[in-house]
Amino acid sequence: MPIQSQSSNFEITLKHHGGKLGVTGSCHELNINNHGILIDCGLFQGKDAKDKHGNERKLDIEFPISHLKALILTHTHIDHIGRLPWLLAKGFKQPIYCTPATAELVPLMLDDGLKLQLGLNKGQRARVLELIRKQIKPIPYNQWHQIKLTSKAKPSCSSVKAKRSEFLNLLLRFQPAGHILGSAYVEIKLPNNDIVVFSGDLGPSNTPLLPDPISPKRADLLIIESTYGNKIHDSVETRAKRLQDIIERSLEDGGAIIIPAFSVGRTQELLFDIEHLIHHQKIDSKIPIILDSPLANKVTKQYRRFKKLWSKEAKIKLNNQRHPLNFEQCITIESHKEHMQVVNRLKSTAEPCIIVAASGMCAGGRVMNYLEALLPDKRTDIILAGYQAHGTLGRDLQNKEEAVWIDNQPIKVNAQIHTMSGYSAHADQADLIKFIKGIEKGKKEIHIVHGEKDARDELERKLKIM
Repeated sequence: MPIQSQSSNFEITLKHHGGKLGVTGSCHELNINNHGILIDCGLFQGKDAKDKHGNERKLDIEFPISHLKALILTHTHIDHIGRLPWLLAKGFKQPIYCTPATAELVPLMLDDGLKLQLGLNKGQRARVLELIRKQIKPIPYNQWHQIKLTSKAKPSCSSVKAKRSEFLNLLLRFQPAGHILGSAYVEIKLPNNDIVVFSGDLGPSNTPLLPDPISPKRADLLIIESTYGNKIHDSVETRAKRLQDIIERSLEDGGAIIIPAFSVGRTQELLFDIEHLIHHQKIDSKIPIILDSPLANKVTKQYRRFKKLWSKEAKIKLNNQRHPLNFEQCITIESHKEHMQVVNRLKSTAEPCIIVAASGMCAGGRVMNYLEALLPDKRTDIILAGYQAHGTLGRDLQNKEEAVWIDNQPIKVNAQIHTMSGYSAHADQADLIKFIKGIEKGKKEIHIVHGEKDARDELERKLKIM
């Protein structure tokens, strides 16, 4: 898709290698005179993981990469970084730019995929991750960094093409996106000083753990996500009250509360709210909170390490000697053996507890064993605390299917299913419009991506009547 430029010395094109018409597989390319900058390289999930014939997509990178000069990562959710190992396997050796917190999280997030999808052993995974670490170049928020696309053309070459290739440099800057730890939207300043903004995934307003995203001053071209372009989330106050109500009702019945949650972002938001409810004696302080995700444990440690990126409210709790991500009632499960012991015990006893386990869309991970064991029990409560993509088990549960398939076996669903949009790490329609309205300068040509058709269409309709 060509983009008009005020300068006759260069032409820019925007290409999408994933995440244009769906919510997963984000991968966009900004091309300037055939020099490419890649923004994200994510994994396809749910229905996006199948081609038009219903076959599983190959993970191989099917687009050319020899012209690429850099990869920019907006954040570390797997639908934005999951194809990175395959990109390197194809021969990509250029710098990978991201924020410092994202740089720390990338190896943690990719390690599981290398094990499960490629079957690599610990040593093999370590070598791949070390290669990725060497290519990563962290850039702090709000700091411009130059990306050189070309060197100066030789004086003997006087062709128009050569002139168009002289000193084509870009400037890159990350700004906080409020989505997860280290997440950013990307500002790219073109040679004619126009600004292209890639939103990545934007966070919602007024969440207690991370600060809200602030709109860029200028955007001549904005590529914006639309995951919840047709929805309005519950408020933070509403989500905490709903969580409290579900927990109290569940405790009356007995049984477990299972919360499928992504290891980075949603898990930490849930722990934050649960600690708040316990501290203010809104729920029983003796109820076990089981965090059963080795990856989430590691990510939570990084959240604690990067406390300077927390919101003002979260920092106040720390100053008051509160530990919202490391409280006494939180029990962490590490080994698979211990995990299965807990699953089997709960299946036989149905004792009350709150389980937070990956994956957030019930598309794998330890939560699957809990679901297989406890979905048939009517005392079980399932809280779906975020987006559930088409084609995932989470969407089937959200649609109140009477039975679901796990490990090729039908599992009766007698558990009570709850959906809580207030825990989404994505901006809702109001937040997206607020972000766009906050841009003060520029032509604001807008391209809507990263959403299902209904969400994209509704956001586009809202923008047209602004």
